[in-house]
Amino acid sequence: MKPAIFRRVQFKIIAKRAGNLPSVKHYNVMITAMKKTDFDLIVIGGGATGAGIALDASLRGLSVALFEQNDFAEGTSSRSTKLVHGGVRYLEAAVKKLNKAQYALVKEGLKERKLFLNNARHLAHPIELITPLYRWWEVPYVYAGLFLYDLISGKASLGRSKLLSRSKALSLNPAINPQDLKAAVSYYDGAFNDSRMVIALLQTAEQNGAEVHNHHQVTALHKTDGSISGVTVWDKLGRQEHRYQAKVVINATGPFVDQVRALDEPQCKAMIQASSGIHIIVDSKFLPSPKGIMIPQTSDGRVLFVLPYQGKCMIGTSDTPANPSEHPEVTDTEIDYLLENVNRYFGIKVTPQDILGRFSGLRPLLVQEDTTDTAMLVREHIERFSDSGLLTIAGGKWTSYRSMAESAVTMVLDKLGKSLKNYPCCTENTLLVGSQHLPADSDLPQSLYQRYGDQASKVMQIAKEENAETLLHESLEITKAELLYAIRYEYVRKPLDFIVRRINLGLTNQTLAKILVHKVSLILQEERHISDDVMQFLEDESLSMLQKGI
Repeated sequence: MKPAIFRRVQFKIIAKRAGNLPSVKHYNVMITAMKKTDFDLIVIGGGATGAGIALDASLRGLSVALFEQNDFAEGTSSRSTKLVHGGVRYLEAAVKKLNKAQYALVKEGLKERKLFLNNARHLAHPIELITPLYRWWEVPYVYAGLFLYDLISGKASLGRSKLLSRSKALSLNPAINPQDLKAAVSYYDGAFNDSRMVIALLQTAEQNGAEVHNHHQVTALHKTDGSISGVTVWDKLGRQEHRYQAKVVINATGPFVDQVRALDEPQCKAMIQASSGIHIIVDSKFLPSPKGIMIPQTSDGRVLFVLPYQGKCMIGTSDTPANPSEHPEVTDTEIDYLLENVNRYFGIKVTPQDILGRFSGLRPLLVQEDTTDTAMLVREHIERFSDSGLLTIAGGKWTSYRSMAESAVTMVLDKLGKSLKNYPCCTENTLLVGSQHLPADSDLPQSLYQRYGDQASKVMQIAKEENAETLLHESLEITKAELLYAIRYEYVRKPLDFIVRRINLGLTNQTLAKILVHKVSLILQEERHISDDVMQFLEDESLSMLQKGI
């Protein structure tokens, strides 16, 4: 990948498109030059699904452009529980209600889980989860369910479930509340870094010819003889409008698919029912173990997870009907829900004052007319062409991003009249950027490898050649070189692109994240050639968003 091209852009503010950027007459911005304007496929949405589609399509030889209105993974895809899983909750529903859809979802998820961990080795890994049980009848019930979970996974198993005595469970995870504890069951799933996974997908897609752009909003769909033939895109930071042509346009915008569908069919019926899921971050003292905790039954019948994350403890998630929002906020009611339920299972009580970070994500659940309970909606997905040819992909979950992309790209090829024999899917065995095995004698620091994989050598090269080994903050093991690498190779255009989604600090410690904003802004300004007025605006915007809670 080559660093983006810098050039001076002179522009006149257009009132209706100016948004909140300051009214300066001229400023320097970095424009990522588009190599072409005509593509086989344009993807709208830079989250898990869109990134997966861009990779699959580019590997099959299609010309691809992807546009994301904010930062890559800024929405749902960076606000997940960070688990790669088949879905224990879905398995229970499948057995209780003999629900084939739920069972198929679990089976597919377990297969995809293994592929996920194989292809993103530096970002994903197995994690052991312990389920504490406080009633004797729960012991055989939960163990049988997790044994079935292992059985379905077959050769894709990450490890066998085990029945644990009370003393063994407490020794493995001291966070568990010992009062009335009868026994526990442990099982294995996958854990991963969601926002960095999207970057790895996009870097791999770009290496295979795709063009990917964040902070570019699709504002209109164009039709020729009644069929979708292209899009208008607004570069939100460069303040320029562009038009691109495509044989097929895919709407992969998660909770916002209905808004994009409305550009095509203003009176379209809603396809998505959004659900808010929040997570809170607390100190690692609440989880002094690399093993997580799975709480099988909250007050509303959900599964709750307590997980090690970035040296902290993450607790989530809630499930509340919500309206689509670019930056959903965490409510006190949702926090109270998490604390009430987790404190039943914790030996040390968590209070609101212990919260270091909080974030809310919107699940894009498919509308089902027979239920209004979002916790019971099946996390399956659908792909659907509109009469004018807009392909919308909706629903699903992180674990199944690859199979969703395969299905969508196969539909694109069919529409283009291309044979699958000549354009086979190969994402099952495609290692993502960063995932190559390192030599046994590699001297890469583990912290760098976990973020960048084999690309960490580039970070170290920048540090050495540009005297960029200084820490961004004395309490962080993150150097100026990492920021420079992220700006040049990981599409960082705003301070929070780096602080929240490249190093995840905005999620784990929002107080420290606010301290870092100014220093990151200064380096970003120099590297991107951004004017003082615009950089001040972006810095103020970042602080405001951190204050609200990412």
